[in-house]
Amino acid sequence: MFEQLGLIGCGLIGGSFALALKRARLVRRVVGYSKSPSTTERARQLGVIDVEAPSALLAVSGADLVLVAVPVSASEATFRAIRHGLSPHAMLMDVGSTKCDVIAAAERGLHNHFSQYVPAHPIAGKEVAGVEHAEADLFQHRKVILTPVEGTRPALAQKAEQLWRKIGAQVLTMTPEAHDAAFAAVSHLPHLLAFAFVNAMQAQPDGKRYLELAGPGFRDFTRIAGGDPTVWRDILLANNEEVLRQSQLFRNTLLQMEAMISNGDAAALDESIGAARNARRQWPSAGRANSAKH
Repeated sequence: MFEQLGLIGCGLIGGSFALALKRARLVRRVVGYSKSPSTTERARQLGVIDVEAPSALLAVSGADLVLVAVPVSASEATFRAIRHGLSPHAMLMDVGSTKCDVIAAAERGLHNHFSQYVPAHPIAGKEVAGVEHAEADLFQHRKVILTPVEGTRPALAQKAEQLWRKIGAQVLTMTPEAHDAAFAAVSHLPHLLAFAFVNAMQAQPDGKRYLELAGPGFRDFTRIAGGDPTVWRDILLANNEEVLRQSQLFRNTLLQMEAMISNGDAAALDESIGAARNARRQWPSAGRANSAKH
C-alpha cells in the first residue's frame, strides 16, 4: 500500500492509473496536478484525485509514488520541476511512448534522484483522450513495458513490476533501445504512414469521393491518423532515428513491389503478397493489438 500518489498529468492514462490503484486499494490518497487547472479540478470532481495541487512540485511533496503522465516533450521540464520535492524513498515512473529520450531527460532533470526512476510505457489507451474517459480497468490484460537502466534501483524496478501486475497488466522488461526500435516498427511508422496516406488522399481533387467508397478495412487503417497532432509530432521527432530506419526499410520493400507491378511480374507479385499473408497468419496478436495512448 502506498500512502500517496503524486500524479503529474491528470489525463486518460494518469487518471486511469489513479483509479486502478484506488480500486485495488494500493494507495490511500492521490494528489494531482495538470497544466490546465480545469483538468485538475475535473479530475477531483470525478474522484480520480483526492487533492488538487497548484504545482507539480507540491503534487509530489510527501508522495511515496509519483507518476509523470505528460507529453514526452515536457518530460525534462517536469523532472526539473519536481526533483526538489521528491522524497528520497519515493518511486517515480513515467508513461512515455519513447524511452531513450525520456530517460536522458530524467538523467538531466532528476540529478541525484535518477536512481528512483523506473521508465515505463503502458500499451493502453482509447481513441478519445481526457480524464473523463479514464477507467480503472484500462490496463487489464494490457502490456506494460519497463525499461530500467543501470542506475535504476533494482528493488524499485521489482516494486514497479509488482505494482503494474496488481492492476492487471502484463509486464515485460526491455532495454530502452530495444523498446524504441520495436515501437518505431509497430506503432510510430504505421502512424506516419497513415498520416501521409490521408494527406495524399486529401490532396487529390477526387480524394474525398474516393474515401467515401472505402470499406471497413480501409477505415481500420486510417483510424490511427486521428491521433493528437502535438503528441505524434513529439513522438516522431523524439524517436526520429528509429522511425527513419523503419521508413527506409518500408520504402525498399515498396520499391521492390512497385517494380513487380511496373514489369508486369505476376509471379513475383503473387509470391510477395502470399508471403505477407502467410507472415500475417503467424502473428497471433496481430489485428488484436491494444490501442496505444500515443
